[in-house]
Amino acid sequence: MIRINLLAVERERTKRRTGFQLAQKVTVACSLIVVVAVLGILWWWWALNTQLEAIDAEIAAANREITRLGAIDQQVRQFEQRRMQLQQRVSLIEELRKGQSAPVHMLDEISKSVPDLLWLTELKQTGNDLTLAGRCSTLTALSDFVANLEASGYFKKPVEIIDSQVESQGTGKAEVIKFSVKAQFSAPGA
Repeated sequence: MIRINLLAVERERTKRRTGFQLAQKVTVACSLIVVVAVLGILWWWWALNTQLEAIDAEIAAANREITRLGAIDQQVRQFEQRRMQLQQRVSLIEELRKGQSAPVHMLDEISKSVPDLLWLTELKQTGNDLTLAGRCSTLTALSDFVANLEASGYFKKPVEIIDSQVESQGTGKAEVIKFSVKAQFSAPGA
């Protein structure tokens, strides 16, 4: 049989605990903190790893650029060396061209200055200093030669007679004067 109480007697209701106890609340809070910390650490590790990969890529790109620029730098050095060699050649050619006309003018002026009855047998040049040796039949020809050299404007004054000796050619022949003259050539335009 089943009993049913129809009286309205209030019974004490048993309290149901629906909330968490303090220990459970602390456990949940600590668990949430640990989960957030782990997620934060994982995010931080991912960010550092991403930065590391980006830096590695930049280093690789910089190394490639260094290699490329090294080849270009070597080419530039080769071009600079070649340019210096060519510049030296050009300056040498210009220097030779400047000095090219001096011997021509010198020989031209000497040949113009040689009077009759005088001939040259030797010409020595040391820098701008000249030593001329030859023979003549009269002392007047020798003095005319020295005067012509000084008058040409290409030889610095004074033109000096270093030596003059009379040579006899034998009996019945004319005497010849052997001489040597020292002069200093000054290039045209100097």
